[in-house]
Amino acid sequence: MLDRLLLPPGADRSAGRLLFSRALRGLADGYVAILLPAYLFALGLGTWEVGVLASATLFGSALATLAVGAWGHRFHGRWLLGAAAVLMALTGFGFAAAASFWPLLVVAFVGTLNPSSGDVSVFLPLEHARLANAAGGPARTALFARYSLTGALFAALGALAAGLPDALTVWAGISRLDALRAMFLMYGLIGAALWVLYRGLPESPQASSERLTPLGPSRTIVLRLAALFCVDSFAGGLAVNALLALWLFQRFDLSLAAAGAFFFWAGLCSALSQLAAPRLAGRIGLVNTMVFTHIPASLCLIAAAFVADVRVALGLMLLRALLSQMDVPARGAFVMSVVTPGERAAAASFTAVPRSLAAAAGPGLGGAMFAAGWLAAPLVACGVLKIAYDVALWRAFRHTPVGGD
Repeated sequence: MLDRLLLPPGADRSAGRLLFSRALRGLADGYVAILLPAYLFALGLGTWEVGVLASATLFGSALATLAVGAWGHRFHGRWLLGAAAVLMALTGFGFAAAASFWPLLVVAFVGTLNPSSGDVSVFLPLEHARLANAAGGPARTALFARYSLTGALFAALGALAAGLPDALTVWAGISRLDALRAMFLMYGLIGAALWVLYRGLPESPQASSERLTPLGPSRTIVLRLAALFCVDSFAGGLAVNALLALWLFQRFDLSLAAAGAFFFWAGLCSALSQLAAPRLAGRIGLVNTMVFTHIPASLCLIAAAFVADVRVALGLMLLRALLSQMDVPARGAFVMSVVTPGERAAAASFTAVPRSLAAAAGPGLGGAMFAAGWLAAPLVACGVLKIAYDVALWRAFRHTPVGGD
């Protein structure tokens, strides 16, 4: 049913399973990003520890993604996806079982937890490679847009589910800490469901093009993109959803349910805005779509850091949500279009790594700024750096031709 609704004409039907898997992961990531600081506070940890654990999750994901790019061509993509699903299940169960900082730090580093609004996990390059083989030309951009839309939409629903722990304490009579643990157990169960889902993928939908190879002729352009994505990723790490939730808690004293409702609407805005990305890219190009929607979003984030009225701040953040994720399908389609088919998994890995590796420094630094009382600093730094990234990307790649295979 999901593939009939979301797959564009000309796309391989097997991509429907990838859309479904993206929906499940979006659901889990949506509530985990908001509940992570609340869970850590309930365990007795502080603001700085929240930032460090968020950094550890991103740094570990970066290394895993880098490993896929370097050695993933030795294995079949379906096997790697199954292994990632098992790791996700163990992450959820491990977080539910651990109760002190150091065990949580280990699980965060080796696991798949995602404290951000985007997809920065090891799943990304593997699913992107299969998506790129499932469609070509304009249909590929449309497929990537639907993939991003599905993730954003279900991440919004997941954010709304962040209010479940408070409801469980009333309905089931359990402690708030146990209710939060139950949500991490559900995260692990979603990982197990993904393992079952990936096992149903065809062995080789396009045998010749799914044979993964390391970077070759496209190495130069991939490394240039990776360097720029490094700046964007570091900036985004200063304002990942877990830290934005912490900012809302500390700046405006928002409740967990209210924060979850805000992130639901923000995620819904992001999801719906991505429907316009393929049409906009068809009119002005992939690079222009990435840049000309990103800069206004960053200006909204900077402005929100200084307003004192919670309604104005949330309004600016919602406007940012309408614009900030429109570059996601365009970016994925652009990367897949400027490399050869065999290099796609490696290219996705090596361009996705900065989105985790460089971002890994952001939450720790942002958490330290919050702990020092500089509540506006992480948001302003994020916006300024993202604008610098957008200008540099436009100057470097505005004339780069893209393939349509």
